[in-house]
Amino acid sequence: MQTWRTLLAVSAVLTVLAIAAQFLFIGLALAQLGGNGDASLHVNFGYLLPIFPLLTLVLTWPARAGRGMAVLVAVLFVDSFLQGVLPQLRTSATLLAALHPLNAMVLAALAGFTMRKATELARGTSAEGAR
Repeated sequence: MQTWRTLLAVSAVLTVLAIAAQFLFIGLALAQLGGNGDASLHVNFGYLLPIFPLLTLVLTWPARAGRGMAVLVAVLFVDSFLQGVLPQLRTSATLLAALHPLNAMVLAALAGFTMRKATELARGTSAEGAR
């Protein structure tokens, strides 16, 4: 079980790193910051982003991470999927599309919290998995 918990923590860390990479990719694309204006790396990687929380969600079961952790990661997964949909609403629902940057911060916070709980579980400092 410890191996699964370690894999869960690694997956959670990779999720945080993937989200951080998204911030970097859009920063590199912004012309105001010296970028070339091409956000295709940000867009294309963004469509792959839900794979990371999905893997984390799958790993909550063999790691016996508990229901609370599974729900947290499920919310992270659904929100990461929603993040890719928001920019597509720019012509029909501009207000919703404008939530894309704010939702990115929510994703980063959720992923960070997930990473913290997963690493605590892997280190054996969390009572969550004892249920």
